[in-house]
Amino acid sequence: MEATKQLSFDFLTKKAYTPPSWASHLSPIPSHVFSLAHLPTPIHRWNLPNLPKNTRLWIKSIWEQRKHLERLTTFPSDDDYSSGHDYRSNYNQIDKNFQSLTLGSIPHFRGVGDGSYHNFDNSSNAFIPSRSYFPNYGLSSQSSQPTHSSNEQFFQPHSHYANYHPDLYARCRTNDDDHFELPRHSTCRDDLSGMQLSGNKVRKLEFLMADAVAQGSDCIITIGGIQSNHCRATAVAAKYLNLDCYLILRTSKVLVEKDPGLTGNLLVERLVGAHIELVSKEEYAKLGSATLANLLKEKLLKEGRRPYVIPVGGSNSLGTWGYIEAIREIEQQLPTGTDEVGFNDIVVACGSGGTIAGLSLGSSLSKLNAKVHAFCVCDDPDYFYDYVQGLHDGLHAGVRSHDIVDLQNAKGLGYAISTLEELNFLKEVAVSTGIVLDPVYSGKAAYGMMKDMAENPAKWEGKNILFIHTGGLLGLFDKVEELGSLVGKWRKMDIDHSIPRKDGIGKMF
Repeated sequence: MEATKQLSFDFLTKKAYTPPSWASHLSPIPSHVFSLAHLPTPIHRWNLPNLPKNTRLWIKSIWEQRKHLERLTTFPSDDDYSSGHDYRSNYNQIDKNFQSLTLGSIPHFRGVGDGSYHNFDNSSNAFIPSRSYFPNYGLSSQSSQPTHSSNEQFFQPHSHYANYHPDLYARCRTNDDDHFELPRHSTCRDDLSGMQLSGNKVRKLEFLMADAVAQGSDCIITIGGIQSNHCRATAVAAKYLNLDCYLILRTSKVLVEKDPGLTGNLLVERLVGAHIELVSKEEYAKLGSATLANLLKEKLLKEGRRPYVIPVGGSNSLGTWGYIEAIREIEQQLPTGTDEVGFNDIVVACGSGGTIAGLSLGSSLSKLNAKVHAFCVCDDPDYFYDYVQGLHDGLHAGVRSHDIVDLQNAKGLGYAISTLEELNFLKEVAVSTGIVLDPVYSGKAAYGMMKDMAENPAKWEGKNILFIHTGGLLGLFDKVEELGSLVGKWRKMDIDHSIPRKDGIGKMF
């Protein structure tokens, strides 16, 4: 009971907000923020093949995989169970010892991330590289990365690490007992900020929801595509705060009068009781998101409701603070007392403009000072330069968007439309590195980044690059039919008839 009293529950709490010192001149500054996300999200190395010479790539992402990785790094031994020992204390100590090295609040280990398959050899306590496979996609025929890379040395061994988790110690140890190493592929990611609330949208919602509650609103209105990650996150956040949620979802004119189904984000939205309003793409194009949201707002006001409107993607000047704050988080995750690890560039997808507005402004004002490269998955760069400029002007930032962000077109066939080549790229990235990208945002951004690296290698050579994974993995469920032909590796298990069988021996849990 005493331990329970000492716990601090910060999730879903409203707090007074103090901006970073380097952003204190911006105006208006939010008065409060709601803690809706699981932050900070981790940063780790992402060893994609075919990177330009001496280029090091890192990734910052979000939450779905984090729970599983925590279990892998903290699994208790038999002695822990038999002695009644609280093995979670081991985990807490591991977390403290590794935090400065993994650049995140949780250590993540998945073997050597050099794009190849590995086996763990118990006799040598090491990962043994096996075959390497990563198709080129015509991006580059030559790679600056070795076919199989060794683990990157981080620090000298300390015997007490083995006491906290012998298996973890063994898997990180090399054949040379004088060196203790972590896998070279380490990661920081916004797809790990929460499950229902995962992705970059939750950072904006922390500020937007605080404003909605402060204004005494009883319901939220927002708008997006039929598989909008933002709409799903908003629906969940609203229910967390006991608010109703109304979603205006854009779909095709042949489906606008039909049940939208339960695929991907729609399933979560409908499970939490969001009110779905469908509009055709044609009507959306002629009226615009602001007009549609205002029409619904007027209707609800007449019914006695107190609606709060959040724009597409949560991308207004208030929402921009979510990624200004993310820059402070990244700064705090970097090791202190060394100039060895820093970022020259930040790469991210651009879908509504708020994320890149916050990242570019925060980075330019802070000591991070990394160049932001954004790959547009809808509209074109000129539109987003103007839109981001408007968000910056709304904060009286006194900057030119053209000076602090580099925008490139990566929408391909169109928003949320994937080519077979793009989907194949997602599959091979997952197979080679364990990182699952969504098909609408980060997948297209990564594809565009690799293409630009192949076409303009000198632009990226020798750089430390941080890729922001903005989540949206539920969008993959909308691509199941298209992905079906790309995935395989299944078969009926071959069990010889001579193997003895006995009814009831196998328990089905």
